[in-house]
Amino acid sequence: MRIAIVAESFLPLMNGVTHSILRVLDHLQERGDDVLVIAPSAQEGAAAGQVKGAEVHRLPAVPLAGYTNVRVAMGGVYRVKRILADYAPDVVHLASPFVLGWRAVQAAHQLGIPTVAIYQTEVPSYAARYGVPFLENWAWNRVENIHVLASRTLVPSTFALNQLRGRGIPRVRMWRRGVDTARFSPEKRDDGWRASVAPDGERIIGYVGRLAVEKQVEDLSALAGIPNTRLVVVGDGPQRAALEAALPQAAFTGFLGGEDLARTVASFDLFVHPGEFETFCQTIQEAMASGVPVVATGRGGPLDLVENSRTGWLYEPGDLSALRARVQDLVGDDAKRRAFAAAAHASVQDRTWPALCTELVRHYSDVIAAVPAPPRKASKAGATS
Repeated sequence: MRIAIVAESFLPLMNGVTHSILRVLDHLQERGDDVLVIAPSAQEGAAAGQVKGAEVHRLPAVPLAGYTNVRVAMGGVYRVKRILADYAPDVVHLASPFVLGWRAVQAAHQLGIPTVAIYQTEVPSYAARYGVPFLENWAWNRVENIHVLASRTLVPSTFALNQLRGRGIPRVRMWRRGVDTARFSPEKRDDGWRASVAPDGERIIGYVGRLAVEKQVEDLSALAGIPNTRLVVVGDGPQRAALEAALPQAAFTGFLGGEDLARTVASFDLFVHPGEFETFCQTIQEAMASGVPVVATGRGGPLDLVENSRTGWLYEPGDLSALRARVQDLVGDDAKRRAFAAAAHASVQDRTWPALCTELVRHYSDVIAAVPAPPRKASKAGATS
């Protein structure tokens, strides 16, 4: 196939959207597909022109106010339309479309190119968290306009499926996320690292993710003072300084990737995620693959990932006393925690990226096949006046 991936964010910024795109690029490269990535420009000299066999076309972009490592592509529909017309893809993959993706879905529609839109970020619900609740309706209108125009929308969770269908968006299908079960494994547990952050043998409670307002990491202050525990926060972002002040007993590692991340996650005793706006939550899946039980909010993607009283606990959004109680339940009972850990590990072993990407390619094939063939011109012999 010839595929154009329009990325709302991409390298060097690492987040859930970028991570998914990179796994898809691995698969498409192995298949021998021809891929173009269209993405916002990075800071000068910070981005490669080719990634995993795909050419990367960068559009001029400006930093997002208050979140300078996130860049928003500039320009209009015509610019994207010209790129797509020159490249002539069989299908356009819209990765978490909102700004650049809105231009791309219009451009592809005008060119008659089918589109697969990946709903991955609940942008409208961020509005209240960022102090601009009056923008929520506008943002939902944007999301609806994009996905109504797309040939097919793929969502990562039952919650997201019901959410979009409830807003009248058609042609919505489920497409979950894979996890690298070789990289994320209980075998990566590192007793030396554990001793360095919990020298008195404390149970390690870990969080991994962006340190941004929408992740609600400050809710972890509810865990302060639980005996024999140490909180470890992995990640970086605009809220890091404020969170270091709000969570003075926590160890902050900064951003970790690759084997460093795998060793750290496998070395947790318990994983916590307080964010309420996760359409999926890949870090939960990585913790489970690492043999670590989870405590998370009972909204969004975690509803599909965490099975209450078997692989972890879910608590009502906003009920921080329940968050604390669920954490205490697991850190205080070694046998229960080990049983939850084993069940968590077993529950994700069939969720490999190759299997999920094979499924994605079938979605590509479906929308390509649904494009009407151009009408054949009648021959002169068969023409009638």
